Amino acid sequence: MNEEYGLNGQVALVTGGGVGIGRAIAQALVGQQARVAICGRRLEELERTAQVLTKAGSEVLSLPCDVTQRVDVERTVNAVVKNFGRLDILVNNAGASGRTPIQDPDDSKWQHIIQVNLTGSYLCSKLAVPYMLKHQYGRIVNVSSVLGRFGVAGYLAYCTAKHGILGLTKALALEVASQGITVNAICPTWVDTAMARQGIEETAVILGVSPEEFREMAISAVPIKRMAEAEEVASVVVYLCSKAASAMTGQALNICGGATAGIA
Repeated sequence: MNEEYGLNGQVALVTGGGVGIGRAIAQALVGQQARVAICGRRLEELERTAQVLTKAGSEVLSLPCDVTQRVDVERTVNAVVKNFGRLDILVNNAGASGRTPIQDPDDSKWQHIIQVNLTGSYLCSKLAVPYMLKHQYGRIVNVSSVLGRFGVAGYLAYCTAKHGILGLTKALALEVASQGITVNAICPTWVDTAMARQGIEETAVILGVSPEEFREMAISAVPIKRMAEAEEVASVVVYLCSKAASAMTGQALNICGGATAGIA
């Protein structure tokens, strides 16, 4: 293991860590010797992931948490520190998606998507930073999206939230840059997860095609002609959490298969 990338006992909290990208990130951090807490709303999924990681000889804590609720976030962060003694890494991965066209008469989906993606990242960061300041060290990685780089019709809330995460990343990075804490974001393209499958099925219905047909359409728009794998995303997160990325803060890395290459 490259010493610059090893996390050697550092404590990480991954929100939305039970499935998909969050699960892959937790596994990758464990693989670099981090002690990991995962949180989310679905305890069964968290516990399944924790069992897998624990069997590999890792110390993993699973905690129920709704990141839109400050009391939940506070309880979760406090539990991580109580169990592990500190908090070095926060990965704001919890997310929600779905179509929210402007003519939708119901605002509840807009509010939910903004709260989970953007407000959740804000609350988790707000409550984690004080513990990082105690040691003058920390890594925060926010999961945005290529939809934080460009817009897609019908996905107003998701695009807004993911663009907002980039603003949060830049502003917070400047607030804490002199105190040993870095804040960066990643912008993945389609990743082969349950959330992606939901998006594919939803959009296929709107277009009047089968999910398989729309999946092919989506992949054809990615220059490398495939979806990203969750493990590929996780590898970039590990880098941003490592000593090797100590001079990088306030940045957003595209994991897009070339999809954003033509965007200024």
